[in-house]
Amino acid sequence: MSQALSEANGTLNRTRGLGPISAMFLVAGNMIGSGLFLLPASLAAIGSASLVGWVIASVGALLIAGVFATLGVIRPSDDGLVRYPADALHPFFGFVSWGAYWISAWVGNVAIAIAAVGYLEVFLPQIIGPIPTLIATLGVIWALVIANLVGAKLVVRISASTLVIGLIPIVAAIVLGFARFDPQVFAASWNVSGHPLAKAVPGSLVLIFWAFMGLESATVAAAAVDNPKRNVPIAAIGGVCLAALVYTLATAAVMGVIPAQALAKSSAPFAEVVAHVAGPAAGAIVAACALAKTLGTLGGWVLCTAEAGRAGAASGYLPKALSEVRADRKPVRDILLTAVLMTVAAFVTLSPTLIRQFNVLINLAVLLVLTVYILCAMSLVRFSGAIESPRLRGLAQAMAMVAGGFCIWMMIASFGH
Repeated sequence: MSQALSEANGTLNRTRGLGPISAMFLVAGNMIGSGLFLLPASLAAIGSASLVGWVIASVGALLIAGVFATLGVIRPSDDGLVRYPADALHPFFGFVSWGAYWISAWVGNVAIAIAAVGYLEVFLPQIIGPIPTLIATLGVIWALVIANLVGAKLVVRISASTLVIGLIPIVAAIVLGFARFDPQVFAASWNVSGHPLAKAVPGSLVLIFWAFMGLESATVAAAAVDNPKRNVPIAAIGGVCLAALVYTLATAAVMGVIPAQALAKSSAPFAEVVAHVAGPAAGAIVAACALAKTLGTLGGWVLCTAEAGRAGAASGYLPKALSEVRADRKPVRDILLTAVLMTVAAFVTLSPTLIRQFNVLINLAVLLVLTVYILCAMSLVRFSGAIESPRLRGLAQAMAMVAGGFCIWMMIASFGH
């Protein structure tokens, strides 16, 4: 998963005078991260034809980013994911939006922990297997929970120190993967699902969309960029395009080196492709970088999820006994609640393989976030009356309806997969 919206809020609120290029890289940076680290193995069940899914998902992500960019211009809000549905539709939909986002956060946290364990297996192969993997996952979760209990400053330092490190596995896989790209391997892995592409590809879109989580940060870009009416849409669309390009290149590079059947069994696909090309030592370095990034991301997400719980309790969505509603106090109860829920999710989703558990978790997390996106698209239809130009108003309404329809189609396709 990429950076949380609340993490993006903090970054943007400390920044002023961003131009369109800087804002574009900021939006892209909120997406490109640990969310991609296990996806090639997840998509190996389809094969290299999953690149078709990346193209379709990228188009959908552009539409959704356009929705949030427009909302960010006409109704700037740091709490837009909840406020838009509540103000445009009904307070109940504000609760639904908050609940879906909050649950997706702690479910997604477990997926991030699973990704960390996948790369940890490079160094500790004895943790392979359902029970050892579960124990390692819980160890990762509670280690980052303890870091959060120590204090937010420690978590921020961990997250910040691993930000650039997380790009090393992706860049290394793209460069080295294309250096050894084998068209025959890529072609042989084109569609190994046994289903027609018309069925296999739509069913993979929810998995793919895991990597696009964070595109909603366009809603807060207006607070930081110059000339937001012009530059926010550029930043949102450009950021998604940049992320989509990186994702597509990385997936193609990996699938041009490792056959789909072997890739499906990998718990560390980026480390494996680098090791295949440059040797085990290089693969271990990439695995260490991926592990560091996933740990940094998880630490930030535990904090973000706890703060989301505190915000929900302050709004009456959660019993206040479960939360520390005072903003001047450390959210100890919220962090512990998040830890307990993540622990339960790890037990409930225990699967025969690490990849299968990862897929279950990200499917659930993305389906919940898609619910939020649908509500925000509906909100734009309602708020579009504030747009003076009839032509632009009509375009905004059409974009919102198509984006919402795309989310619904993805959800339906995932259930039929």
